[in-house]
Amino acid sequence: MQTCTWAPTVFRGMQLAASPSAEGDSPSTIPQGADLTPVVLEEIRRIENLGLSHLLIAQRWWGSGREIEGSSLDCLAMTAFFAAHTTKLRLVTAIHPGFFQPSAIAKWGATIDQLTGGRWAINVTSGWNLTEFDMYGIDKLTHDARYARSTEFIEVLRGAWEHQEYDYQGNYYSVHGLRMEPRPTAPLEIFQGGQSDAAIGMAAAHSDWMFLNGGPPERIAEVIDRVRKRTAKTGRTVRFALYAKPLCRATDAEAWQFIDEQLAKINPAMLEMRRERIAGAEGMWGGPDDPMSSLDTNEGYAARLIGSPDTVLSKIEMFREIGIEMLHLDVHDALFQQEVLPTVHRL
Repeated sequence: MQTCTWAPTVFRGMQLAASPSAEGDSPSTIPQGADLTPVVLEEIRRIENLGLSHLLIAQRWWGSGREIEGSSLDCLAMTAFFAAHTTKLRLVTAIHPGFFQPSAIAKWGATIDQLTGGRWAINVTSGWNLTEFDMYGIDKLTHDARYARSTEFIEVLRGAWEHQEYDYQGNYYSVHGLRMEPRPTAPLEIFQGGQSDAAIGMAAAHSDWMFLNGGPPERIAEVIDRVRKRTAKTGRTVRFALYAKPLCRATDAEAWQFIDEQLAKINPAMLEMRRERIAGAEGMWGGPDDPMSSLDTNEGYAARLIGSPDTVLSKIEMFREIGIEMLHLDVHDALFQQEVLPTVHRL
């Protein structure tokens, strides 16, 4: 079982238990100036020492830190920084088509590939926080059109990496006589998120991995089945990574007591703001039918890796049996790190 976690680029998560503020966004919690580097280095060294295989460098162009996570440090700058300060982690950079030209990212990625000895991959994220598009002057398009743009983005990336010279003409991107030097050293590995029909169609045709939001095994198995039905037609193989926020305690009862306390603190007004904020996504969040979906970004607690070490391991095994090959984890639970993570790495 491979393992992944978030890179330290976002320093404030959702605050759904807090009261909505009429004063606008609260001050940034990102360390400033000389304080930033040691904080980031300490965390990245801790992550690498835990033995994780992948590091996801997310990009939140704007975030309130209330109903969604806070704004982040830039994904390109931070990937380069992590490349210089890691030796084993595979770096997965989240890139939003529309904000970048694929030919420029192909060049940038090939350079990171050279510098890291082939440790770079891309997470092509079509985007759902529509406010970000407007803020940065990017055409947000309709939901399915964003995936059409992402599909072209991937086609240009692969073409640039696989051909000495490449031409492409699409509705959103075009290149003519594209040549890249230096050439990349490794094949391009492409991750993506999303669980809508458009997302699944793109994955079946173009991507290597899908990042799935957390959810119970039956919900995750349904998504995997939908993808496999599509790949049966395309002849490709897509692998699956599941996001989970473990909560490990000495007993199941102790762990669930904490969850119940957190659920009781959720502010309904903040939860409604959250639902409005993610309206640009389709099929990604479990919605009001699963209260666990509201406790963490990307529904980490909804995977229900909650309980004693033995209970958590048994749930991980259930996910492995239905086709999960990577756990995308929050790695701040001490008992999980001590009692569960070493076994996960041996699965």
